[in-house]
Amino acid sequence: MSDIHTVGVVGAGVMGTGLAQALAQTGHRVLLVDRTKEILAAAEQTIAQGLRFGRVLGAKGPKEDRRTVLGRISLTTGYEGFDQADFVIENITEDWGLKKGVYERLDAVCPERTVFAANTSVIPITRIGAATSRPDRVLGMHFMNPVPLKPTVEMIRGHHTSAATVDTARTLLSQLGKEGILVEDSPGFVTNRVLMLTVNEAVYLVHEGVAGAEEVDRIFKTCFGHTMGPLETADLIGLDTILQSVEGLYTAFSDSKYRPCPLLVRMVDAGLLGRKSGQGFYNYATTLA
Repeated sequence: MSDIHTVGVVGAGVMGTGLAQALAQTGHRVLLVDRTKEILAAAEQTIAQGLRFGRVLGAKGPKEDRRTVLGRISLTTGYEGFDQADFVIENITEDWGLKKGVYERLDAVCPERTVFAANTSVIPITRIGAATSRPDRVLGMHFMNPVPLKPTVEMIRGHHTSAATVDTARTLLSQLGKEGILVEDSPGFVTNRVLMLTVNEAVYLVHEGVAGAEEVDRIFKTCFGHTMGPLETADLIGLDTILQSVEGLYTAFSDSKYRPCPLLVRMVDAGLLGRKSGQGFYNYATTLA
């Protein structure tokens, strides 16, 4: 498929919102779906802010009026317009029961030509494809946060993913000004199989009293040149998401090296989820006020 005009984005969280902005900025019609009008209204506000900040930061691409870009995004709680979608990117929580239901719904309402991309962290693409009648047109596209500013996407080929589907995904990424790196299907793929293990081990260091969060992050930033340390990264992603991903890897591989750190579990139980809650390994109450 050479022409990709209408893209459905399922889930208006951090990743879905960033995707909707990036797609609208590159001239695509975007169908953004989530459960409630309140979530969608918050997403629209976040996109408007992102467009404003992008201009301040000198973002690449044509400078268009914010209203023009926002006008390309349709907000829906019921998959209206998905019968016109050329491509769909799913970004909901890492819960297989929820994802399976979403793909069954998408499979029923989208045209046969539509490609489905899962922006998942750990769930195998082959399993997702099996929930549809078009496993050859399902692949993984693991975008990084913040989506409008990250130039590279991890692409994952499932067991049935066709070469034509990979080519279509590369076309979309090219339209977004991004590059895709193709890997084979495996829980966690490359990025999260390494990153989540690193974050979980960093939490263990704090749990065992080997080092504090600031010391762990400072070592990674000053010794290895990382922009953010593993625990700052965990706070940005959300500790609940980290825990879901680590638990998914633990279940998939039955390997004790993926056993979630008790401190991570306790922090999630306590609602200390990172930036989105105002407190994680660091306190964001003042910066979010």
